[in-house]
Amino acid sequence: MLDSTSKRILFHTGNKGKFLEASEFMISRGIRLELLSDHKSEIRVIEPQMNAFNEVATSKLRQVLEQIGDEFDDDWIMVEDSGLLIDELGGFPGPYSSYVYSKIGPNGILRLMDGVETRNAKYTASLSVWNGNGIQSFEGFCEGIIALEPKGDQGFGYDPIFIPIEGDGRTFSEMTKLEKSRLSHRANALNILSDAMLVPSI
Repeated sequence: MLDSTSKRILFHTGNKGKFLEASEFMISRGIRLELLSDHKSEIRVIEPQMNAFNEVATSKLRQVLEQIGDEFDDDWIMVEDSGLLIDELGGFPGPYSSYVYSKIGPNGILRLMDGVETRNAKYTASLSVWNGNGIQSFEGFCEGIIALEPKGDQGFGYDPIFIPIEGDGRTFSEMTKLEKSRLSHRANALNILSDAMLVPSI
């Protein structure tokens, strides 16, 4: 396994909120995480049209690897795909969460949920990671419900309308970063990844 003291993870993402959340969590585990774009800015990735988060993340990672070649052989490379699945909407927006957010935002989701009593939802984060030998996937989940109205000014994405079941009734956007990191889908996925990285080499 990887010796976390001698390696770093280069994260390919255009979402600074995702990077900051992930970086702060990994720092708490003693693992360095940096933006790949700080080292190589010209990477271009086409968003694949697939129905599973892990498939999307892996497809994007393969595109990244094709463009960087062996330039970062000593590092792990990571891509994430994440999103919101709402039971009463048949899992929508799912892997299309980012696109849907750009078109209708959280308020558009609330309009779709108008009059719906059962508001169960789930956040999913899928990490696709190149470890120098192959690609590994790590997934995290957070069960919750869709709020009746947006609340809070922290976080990003659908955080203002997502209330985690294991929380205290507040949306992610009403929580501090630390509070959110104890519950979030991203933190759960990163926790599994960091556990794998911190296993001593044999």
